[in-house]
Amino acid sequence: MVVLHLAQQIDPHIKVVSIMTQFKPLETFDYKDYMTKEWNLNIKTFMSPLIIPAGLAKTNPDECCRILKVEPTKKALANLDAWVTGLRRTEGRTRTDYEPVEKKKDIVKINPILDWTETDIWKYMAIKQIPPHPWYALGYRSIGCAQCSRIIDDSETERAGRWQNTSKCGGECGIHTMT
Repeated sequence: MVVLHLAQQIDPHIKVVSIMTQFKPLETFDYKDYMTKEWNLNIKTFMSPLIIPAGLAKTNPDECCRILKVEPTKKALANLDAWVTGLRRTEGRTRTDYEPVEKKKDIVKINPILDWTETDIWKYMAIKQIPPHPWYALGYRSIGCAQCSRIIDDSETERAGRWQNTSKCGGECGIHTMT
C-alpha cells in the first residue's frame, strides 16, 4: 500500500493489478475491497480459474505458486511496458541482488522502496495514515495465502513465516524471479 500511495501522488488513476488466490485470507479480499473504495483505485484483479487442492502448497509449493500467482501475474503484465513493485531487500535472503530499476524481457520493473526497511514502511504508513491489513495486528509480518503465512517473532526475518516447513521457507512465490 505504501508503493501504491507513492504512485498515486504522481497519477491518482494509475492502473493497479491485484493477484489473488483461492487461499488468500478473507481479510485480504475485504482489505482490497475497502482500499479500492477508500482510494478510488483503478484496479483489476487477476486470479487463476483453476481450483487446486490445499495440499499442493505443502507437497509442491513451487507448482502451487506457479499456478496461483506466477501465471496470473504474467497475464496481468502482458500488455504493460512497466510495473511498479513493493519489493524490499530486507524482506529476505532472496531479495538482495535486485536493482531499483530492472529490464525484464519486454517490461521494466521498478522497485521504488527497495532499500526501505520494515520500520520505514510502518513509519510511512503511520504518517500518511494508511490503514494496514488486519493480520498485521495479529502478529503477521508477511502475508500471502493463509495456508502459507504464519505469525513469527521479531527475531526472525519478515518472510520467515512464509511457506514454513517447505522447500520455499522464507523465499519467493516466483513473481519476482520469473523471466
